[in-house]
Amino acid sequence: MRAATTRLSTSDRRERALALRGLYAITPDLADTNRLLENVAAALAGGAAAIQYRNKTASTVLRREHAFALTALVRSRGALFIVNDDPELARDVGADGVHVGEDDADLGHARAMLDDPAAIVGVSCYNDFSRAERAKVEGADYVAFGSFFPSATKPAARRAGMELLMRARALGIPVVAIGGITPENAPLVINAGADAVAVISAVFDAREIEVAARAFTRLFERPARRSPT
Repeated sequence: MRAATTRLSTSDRRERALALRGLYAITPDLADTNRLLENVAAALAGGAAAIQYRNKTASTVLRREHAFALTALVRSRGALFIVNDDPELARDVGADGVHVGEDDADLGHARAMLDDPAAIVGVSCYNDFSRAERAKVEGADYVAFGSFFPSATKPAARRAGMELLMRARALGIPVVAIGGITPENAPLVINAGADAVAVISAVFDAREIEVAARAFTRLFERPARRSPT
């Protein structure tokens, strides 16, 4: 069953994607739905601009339960809700969009599966700027680079350099930095050009999730950087 949504235009999608600035919190592999919702609510209270649902261990049934519940929660707080790797699930729950990596559905297929001109598609580009350029041409709404620092979630992840973020300013779409990001090192990627920082452990492993989220959102409390023309 697909969640009821109001269909918006491509221009609406682009405008919403440009709101991707600040903390982009990615969920950990939690099975307990109530605990997951409590943790995400705390991250939203701390100012998270977007939530990505990512769970590599849950069953299909549990993933749908999680995603439906998170859609309602995140929408009620005015943030973006993105589903990792699964455009069909994103479509069915009425999420704002999907995030795909190199081993997932390609961008065109993901957008076709979403069947909504307002749905956002983000693309992982790792340490490959040419992949980001192709993604932009193919209609990606944002791109993500990383890992910038050692990551407990993906210890073997490819490492990306700050110069990628500097070059990505010319793409004209939001740029997300990911990988081992903490409040202490986040200013490095922000100053290099990241519009948002994608974080799992530094938010959801914290004793006080709202406080941890707020530490990131405060880093963005300055005038927005203008994209090059």
